[in-house]
Amino acid sequence: MSFVPQIRIPATYMRGGTSKGVFFRLQDLPERAQAPGPARDALLLRVIGSPDPYGKQIDGMGGATSSTSKAVILSRSTRADHDVDYLFGQVAIDSAFVDWSGNCGNLSAAVGPFAIASGLIDPADVPRDGICVVRIWQANIGKTIVAHVPIAEGMVQETGAFELDGVTFPAAEVPLEFLDPADEGDGGAAMFPTGKVVDTLEVPGLGSFRATMINAGIPTVFFDAADLGYTGSELQGAINEDPQALARFETIRAHAAVRMGLIGDVSEAARRQHTPKIAFVAPPEGYVASSGKRVEAGDIDLRVRALSMGKLHHAMMGTAAVAIGTAAAIPGTLVNLAAGGGTRETVRFGHPSGTLRVGAQARQVDGQWVVTKAVMSRSARVLMEGWVRVPADSF
Repeated sequence: MSFVPQIRIPATYMRGGTSKGVFFRLQDLPERAQAPGPARDALLLRVIGSPDPYGKQIDGMGGATSSTSKAVILSRSTRADHDVDYLFGQVAIDSAFVDWSGNCGNLSAAVGPFAIASGLIDPADVPRDGICVVRIWQANIGKTIVAHVPIAEGMVQETGAFELDGVTFPAAEVPLEFLDPADEGDGGAAMFPTGKVVDTLEVPGLGSFRATMINAGIPTVFFDAADLGYTGSELQGAINEDPQALARFETIRAHAAVRMGLIGDVSEAARRQHTPKIAFVAPPEGYVASSGKRVEAGDIDLRVRALSMGKLHHAMMGTAAVAIGTAAAIPGTLVNLAAGGGTRETVRFGHPSGTLRVGAQARQVDGQWVVTKAVMSRSARVLMEGWVRVPADSF
């Protein structure tokens, strides 16, 4: 009886922000997986351990949550003024597909460190001590991210005192700039695809909801928590353990995707789980975070809860944080109103794990809102490096 051998592929398992995933250099992938298509998707599914009807990803590197079912492919950039091309895949847990429709803002923090450590950055461009600026082309959405990576004695500095709610241990700070974060993918949709900062979303069978639909960082739809019957202080269990609530949110998300022009019919939403994101906001009020830490009303400008891949996120997606910062900077959006209205360039919001600060520079040009960049800090760390192994006939 013959057996199919396993092959091994160079890979690095990294945490970036409040997510973690498997990182590859494009050149290290098997030849038939170096191009987009079924072979690449099948390989990543097998690496992560999907599809898994048990929902645990026991036979792979995934952690059975949207934050830990991710893959990244990097290569030297052929674009002027960029160092690396960054492609992100959100791997479904219980079904056989990889969603390439958006970016992961959290893992963006690990792209620069991985690029430096894996030789994708010319060593002559890496200082012995100081900051290495890595210009990243985010290939999913066609945008530029600038990472400021700390370097100590010629190597990426990973340890430090920077604390990020949702991450247990402190690490080195990696500031990120998301340049021109609006106008995301799908043929260049406007920042506000309906033309309004607040619109009404009709959802058959559920009702009408005020919504801010925005393309910034990642396509996101914001609702007022009270309109949905929530307070804005909910933790994961309040929603993720309620199947009816999850089904309701997915129905709303599907209709929002159609309204934003991301899909043509609600039936297509099941194949586009990564975008748009659904979030709800509320004015500042004290609550106890999932860690047990008390978040006081005076510590934040508003509260935000967001869903990713059909579940309430344990903290906040980095790309959604860009959307929050952008929407907060534009008067009249539901995010801006929850934060007290007016104009602002920074906002600190409360999420299930604690707080996060994000900045955005917005201005009006010919009557239209534009955002030049959004800024936030994350951290990143190598968890394991070596090879992943998959059966040779799995892709």
